[in-house]
Amino acid sequence: MLKRVVKRGELTVIYADGRTRTFGTPDPAVRPVTLRFADKATPRRIARMPRLGAGEAYMDGGLIVERGTLLDLMRIIRGSQPFERGGELQPPNPLRRAAMDLHGRLDRLNWSRRSKRNVAHHYDLSDRLYDLFLDADRQYSCAYFTDPANSLEQAQADKKAHIAAKLALRPGLKVLDIGCGWGGMALYLNRMADVDVLGITLSEQQLRVARRRAEEAGVADRVRFELLDYRAVTGQFDRIVSVGMFEHVGPPHYRTFFRHCRNLLAEDGVMLLHTIGRMGGPSTTDRWTAKYIFPGGYIPALSEIVSASETARLIASDLETLRLHYAYTLKAWYDRTLAHRAEIEALYDARFFRMWEFYLAGALISFEYGGMCNYQVQYIRDRRTLPITRDYLADAEASLRRQAEAELDMESVGRRRFG
Repeated sequence: MLKRVVKRGELTVIYADGRTRTFGTPDPAVRPVTLRFADKATPRRIARMPRLGAGEAYMDGGLIVERGTLLDLMRIIRGSQPFERGGELQPPNPLRRAAMDLHGRLDRLNWSRRSKRNVAHHYDLSDRLYDLFLDADRQYSCAYFTDPANSLEQAQADKKAHIAAKLALRPGLKVLDIGCGWGGMALYLNRMADVDVLGITLSEQQLRVARRRAEEAGVADRVRFELLDYRAVTGQFDRIVSVGMFEHVGPPHYRTFFRHCRNLLAEDGVMLLHTIGRMGGPSTTDRWTAKYIFPGGYIPALSEIVSASETARLIASDLETLRLHYAYTLKAWYDRTLAHRAEIEALYDARFFRMWEFYLAGALISFEYGGMCNYQVQYIRDRRTLPITRDYLADAEASLRRQAEAELDMESVGRRRFG
């Protein structure tokens, strides 16, 4: 299997009986890697179910990277078969396709009671864990890099400005934030655009933090947070924003999601959906991720998003594909995770750390070489709601960035004066 897969870069494998084999060819752009199998069962375990087997073997200590890093190993494996690779396309195997479709349908069922349990599995982990690898605002979604050299903090601030510009905000509007996380986006929109925001989440940990932040900022009367499923929200909103939540909806519920959003959205309203997406067609969630990281999670293809929203008569007024931004984001998270290994192992244990490392490295590789990207889809109900050219987006985004820079300058002056 390795002989077939490894083409670019050099991978040396040390087997449990001491035998050594080398695969691939040296490449100056790819760091060589040496891995060791701790027992005879691990290679068979990986060969049977590559992603699940490799992930569990790494977590359990059966697969050990002795030279290079786990990320280097994944780059050798996945980099040899990038999404953009050449060659003539062949029809998919119908039996394999049918089996994948059946598995996907069973796994995507996401009833309300199951949704909360799935969210808690990932987002109700220790606050300290997220503090160790996220930015200070805890933006746990793809950042926006106007320059790949920018810091994570700058890129996350620019992400918020990028999204706010697409919402075409003005003072006094009512905004719904579906999947509000720890409240950073809702608080930003209120501060920058003088709007009222309702943020909803299914994570009790996130809710506590978001409410505390609103109280500390003195805006709890204008930025409210509730433990609510999106299907339970009532009322009407001028703007709806959802960042990094759609991945948990599940394809059977896409039409329900968009229909409910349309019913909540004012006739002259604007909605911005920010989600991880597939550059190819519909597929399934890999077994390791579904088991250990995001149970019930599914990454949609663009065709699935658009076909579902069409049934709700929502007009896709703007579409942007962020191709490499999440790779840059994940690299920053991965580096910070490695730098805080001792603290994470103290919070949990070494096996948990290896699981988290495998998750971030695998996700990063899927955006570097695989079929993953991010989509930002702007929706309106009325075709006349927004200007007919995109010029307003750049103007609004530039204004928001200047405003944020002015805030930082004032904070810096205050620290020097009172600090």
